[in-house]
Amino acid sequence: MSAEPKRALSFPKEEIRVLLLEKISQEAVNMFRAEGFQVESCDALTEDELVAKIPSVHVLGVRSKTRVTRRVLEASKRLLAVGCFCIGTDQTDLEAAAELGKPVINAPFANTRSVAELIISEIIALVRQLGDRNKECHEGKWFKVSKNCYEVRGKVLGIVGYGHVGSQVSVLAESLGMIVRFYDHVPKLPLGNAQAVPSLQELLQSSDIVTLHVPLTPDTIGMIGEEEIKLMKKGSYLLNAARGQVIDLEAVARAVRSKHLAGVAVDVFPDEPATNGDEFKCPLQGLPNVILTPHIGGSTEEAQAGIGREVAGKIINFINSGSTIGCVNLPEMFLPHSKGAHRILNFHKNQPGVLRDINQLLSGYNVMGQMLMTRGSVGYLIIDVEAEVSDEIRQQMANLPASIKTRLLY
Repeated sequence: MSAEPKRALSFPKEEIRVLLLEKISQEAVNMFRAEGFQVESCDALTEDELVAKIPSVHVLGVRSKTRVTRRVLEASKRLLAVGCFCIGTDQTDLEAAAELGKPVINAPFANTRSVAELIISEIIALVRQLGDRNKECHEGKWFKVSKNCYEVRGKVLGIVGYGHVGSQVSVLAESLGMIVRFYDHVPKLPLGNAQAVPSLQELLQSSDIVTLHVPLTPDTIGMIGEEEIKLMKKGSYLLNAARGQVIDLEAVARAVRSKHLAGVAVDVFPDEPATNGDEFKCPLQGLPNVILTPHIGGSTEEAQAGIGREVAGKIINFINSGSTIGCVNLPEMFLPHSKGAHRILNFHKNQPGVLRDINQLLSGYNVMGQMLMTRGSVGYLIIDVEAEVSDEIRQQMANLPASIKTRLLY
């Protein structure tokens, strides 16, 4: 029996450059370096700085501060993938990345528990006015107060957005004896004794405490403003660890001053400083029973390590096998390796005639494995072919009118 032909990599691993911004976990750094990649870590970059740096980068890793704009992506001639080392991906132009054949990968689960625990701790802190009592004691003042301080047991918690974080908050809150209700525009299976309500308005009117856990979309921008706050009970509490653009901070500040809201906790803001130590301004500063935190919902050692492992692992799988499992802007695909084959990856425009052209091109060759899927305006093709003809097929595939990006993986 002849030995299996050695698989030649299309691009040497030691020449793959990874740029990680915003203090991404060392776990990710270690995983990339273990693959033989070159890794550079630095603080957040401005758009101009990133445009200047990106042309030589093959993998870009960001968190929430760095804007990965169309301009950045169009300058990234060698970029294979973008890793969002967080839950959200709104810092990245997903449409532009898809059009250019660049997968964007995130970690939708890894920091869920950390955010949920922060919310529960802030709920307890708000209903007990712990922030104010702490501040007073630090100032040498002694005010032992029970008026308007409460237990959370028996209180109605309204969760807006019952996804990964919202559902975890639900479980933790119920274990404290809270009554949990939630609103989500997509039907979701309630956990425990949580109950879905049919509208945001009903949720706001019936809840003692409201916490927001929604993505940033055109529908969620400004979803809590003056009118929505008026629907909330007098003396209720509002928390936001979703996205800064979801609530009107000026309206929230007015509601705190008028005592319509008894307390507020905010972890995300419309405009956040780029680096630690920069000046921060917010309409809620200086108001009583208001907790302001610098976007630390997922900032725990466990969460950051988990995110680092998850996103780095998915990116490594894409580079090594073409797997796009976990990709948010392109088809999610995984094709097992065909023994003795070379693999070709092709991103192309999803337009009439593409499948005909691909099948016509491949009709003269022995295809050992093939998978094609489309998502929106882009299609993704993985094919395994005989090693002797792989480069020939790659060149023909790249020359198809609809091709965006073609890579001979091995």
